[in-house]
Amino acid sequence: MRLSVAFAASLIASAAAHATFQELWINGVDQGSSCVRLPFSNSPVTDVTSTDMACNVNPTASAGICSVMPGDSVTVEMHQQPGDRSCADEAIGGDHYGPINVYMAKVGDATTAVGSSASWFKVNEMGLPSSNPDYWATEVLNDNCGHFTFTVPTDIAPGNYLIRPEVIALHVASSVGGAQFYMSCFQVNVGGSGTATPSSTVSFPGAYSATDPGILINIYQQLNSYAIPGPAPYESASPSVATTAWPTTATWNTALQPSTVPTAVPGGSAPTGSASAGSSPTSASSASHSSSVSSASASSSAPASTAVAQKYGQCGGTGWTGATACVAGSTCTVLNGE
Repeated sequence: MRLSVAFAASLIASAAAHATFQELWINGVDQGSSCVRLPFSNSPVTDVTSTDMACNVNPTASAGICSVMPGDSVTVEMHQQPGDRSCADEAIGGDHYGPINVYMAKVGDATTAVGSSASWFKVNEMGLPSSNPDYWATEVLNDNCGHFTFTVPTDIAPGNYLIRPEVIALHVASSVGGAQFYMSCFQVNVGGSGTATPSSTVSFPGAYSATDPGILINIYQQLNSYAIPGPAPYESASPSVATTAWPTTATWNTALQPSTVPTAVPGGSAPTGSASAGSSPTSASSASHSSSVSSASASSSAPASTAVAQKYGQCGGTGWTGATACVAGSTCTVLNGE
């Protein structure tokens, strides 16, 4: 149980503990900020009726589109300050306890789509994974240096999508308007030949009410359950609330955390517009891992115009038309017979 003294401490720390989802990983390959609409600041959205609920306040336009395939493992990364990837600081501090949701929306062109006009379906969520003691998804996020991983649904139709990860901080949520929403929109192109278009969708704003039980809540009491806001996830299940202590050991390899932020999509941006069935955009799953482990802290990717493949980026393969030269210090090796 977290008592009122913790509540008071959270008020003091709240102003300095805001955060932003800034980077993306695909199958363990760092895409950096190459395909994110970075928010104007690390401050939260608090009005659930605002169009800012979709992709945050005045997000910066991005021309980058990252390529994913159905079934890929995608990781979103959050930190308090822009460009800071250090694991020495909490991803979101100040007792900002609460759930994590991840949504996707199919759009015509990910670089121009308006998030508040999109139809969103949830693909993953974590709320209160343990009640002994109460342990929140944001604490799991902090254990893992700001990383939260989900799987792209295995059957969704190809095309451009927005990915919207979200933290809901509940440290001052005992009054209406107190919950804090932190979200970013990532621009991706899904390949493959899936046909599913999830029908259980929501809009932002519209998905939440300020009085939803998971939004208007006093978390400074023993909670044995928690109602995660929004619809049920598509093709995944929320972890049940454990009655044993949640393990705090990181499942993300924090030793490989980079210190810099790639700003160019590895191998170049995926196409805009909806892809046809059977298309197969460049996927991080075919990326070369020939560099040594120590190079995981590599420098930022150079612009695509340099015509060299960055560390862990694709540098060849069937139908490949991109760069075939590697950035200095790396070599291109064959993976999966390609």
